[in-house]
Amino acid sequence: MRSIRMSIRLALLFGLMVSVIGCGKPGPPPDKLTVEIAEQQMASAELVIDLIEFTTIEDEAAEILAKHPGGLNLDGLTSLSDSAAESLAKQNGDLGLGGLKSLSDAQVKILSKHQGGGALCLSGLTELSGAQVESLSRYQGMLDLSGVTAISDSAAAALAKVNGDLVLNGLISLSDAAAESLAMHRGGRGRLLLSGLTSLTDAQAKSLSRHQGGLVLEGLTSLTDAQAKSLSMHKSDLALNGLTSLSETAAESLAKHKGGLALRGLISLSDAAAESLAKHQGSYLLIKYDNLPPSAAEILKK
Repeated sequence: MRSIRMSIRLALLFGLMVSVIGCGKPGPPPDKLTVEIAEQQMASAELVIDLIEFTTIEDEAAEILAKHPGGLNLDGLTSLSDSAAESLAKQNGDLGLGGLKSLSDAQVKILSKHQGGGALCLSGLTELSGAQVESLSRYQGMLDLSGVTAISDSAAAALAKVNGDLVLNGLISLSDAAAESLAMHRGGRGRLLLSGLTSLTDAQAKSLSRHQGGLVLEGLTSLTDAQAKSLSMHKSDLALNGLTSLSETAAESLAKHKGGLALRGLISLSDAAAESLAKHQGSYLLIKYDNLPPSAAEILKK
């Protein structure tokens, strides 16, 4: 009897140890997005599902999440199967895949057909093949390629066909020919974001001024008078928040800009320049008055 009791105690003790240390059938890696997690998220009825902590996804989980009608943030994913890409391309809403550092030509072609009509974030890609550029040029919606640091003239001409906002904030340089092509981006009057550029040539400023949608150049730290004159002819919203100062001639030119004008980085402005900007003819003028010399701020507040 004593030996039986001892056996039972040992069995119970061993069983307890098994449950504590996790012996038995292993579960999925903690960074894998499983079917169970996907179903839980779908049941939550959140407008935006944020699952950035996961680096891989099961194909069945991608199929489930593709039915979510709102935003889907999967920026933590570092790999994606063709099957998962096929499913996610059917998702109806913004799709974040910014953690992917590389994709096959076939996968990019699949994702370029994303049916959400919203945003597709592929900001982790640093290079694009010719085939990938051709596929992405057909995208219908906002396309974020902020990881790309350089593009060829032919790639710029192709990406200008994107029908929506085009985000190329990673570009640190641009040829005059590429600038001319990107200026032709229509995108349903979508925005062109080039905030990685810290300077422009006069020819580039002249070309970009012809862009028909919003133009975001927040990386520019200086602007020549000739460039300001060119950009003043831009017809839509213009963001130049990287500028910390403006010459009086540049301010006089930008005051004639017809769209919204953002100059929130200004910290140095003469009274004469402020007088010019106060006459801005566009839809709005965004300036942080507290950062300006008091006299210039008072002029602009009137």
